[in-house]
Amino acid sequence: MTDAWTPLRLLGWTQGYFARAGIDAPRLTAELLLAHALDCDRVRLYLDFDKPLGEPELARYRALVRRRAEGEPTAYLTGRKEFFGRAFLVDPRVLVPRPETELLAETALSFLPPDGLALDLCTGSGCVGATLALERPGARVLASDLSPGALALARQNAERLGARLELLEGDLFAPIPPGLRFHVLTANPPYVPTGELSGLSREVRREPALALDGGPDGLAVTRRLVAAAPAWLHPGGTLLVEMHESHAGPLPELCLAAGFAAAEVRRDLAGLPRLVVARAPTAAGALVSTSPDARQ
Repeated sequence: MTDAWTPLRLLGWTQGYFARAGIDAPRLTAELLLAHALDCDRVRLYLDFDKPLGEPELARYRALVRRRAEGEPTAYLTGRKEFFGRAFLVDPRVLVPRPETELLAETALSFLPPDGLALDLCTGSGCVGATLALERPGARVLASDLSPGALALARQNAERLGARLELLEGDLFAPIPPGLRFHVLTANPPYVPTGELSGLSREVRREPALALDGGPDGLAVTRRLVAAAPAWLHPGGTLLVEMHESHAGPLPELCLAAGFAAAEVRRDLAGLPRLVVARAPTAAGALVSTSPDARQ
């Protein structure tokens, strides 16, 4: 029995193995994979820390550890990723939701009236759009994506979580019913410059290129999005776009050139430029106060 593989022994061994392999957060990754293999939560691993595991359980866990060591993202292996306190289904059809993208949702909520109208572009798993719908149940929230596979998964997430999210397939604003005007537009478009893709981690390179590749300067999709956005916003409405850190200068300039009254950069918890917030002119055409780099 002293040689039995218990949860505690497995976690200790895997933590060391992952650390040597350069896997981020080796202990947490081991816990997530073991909990998934045993179909339990992470707390149960420690409640049953000395319970010997059977061969079928060990086989499931070994397979997950091997695949993670080969570069598969943890979220693809478990099929879930937490975002804004909720578990979203994820698979290789969509980007894995990032903690820093919670800034996009959180900031959007600060501009979305309780009974407002919002649109989430490039919705992917639907994590931002569903979050807006769940946090503002009186609002109407639409979401679009070019990928049929991503939209299918976003629909699953909305149904599982009880989010009233209207999902539309197409490129940016193309599938949006004409005549709608939104209080808030959000987008997490592909923004990695093409030349940087090969230098991304092997885990990120497993994610869909359609959702990563932003063209030579990373702004190919964002440029089209920003140019079209003012026509879809209420007077004084807000556009929020996640961005590459190199876009802290050019993206606000693109927004102002497109007719926005103001554009400012918001930084994430790591201090990196992460988000541009652009305000449409008010009905009277008055300018909104600007800040080139708001750090809150």
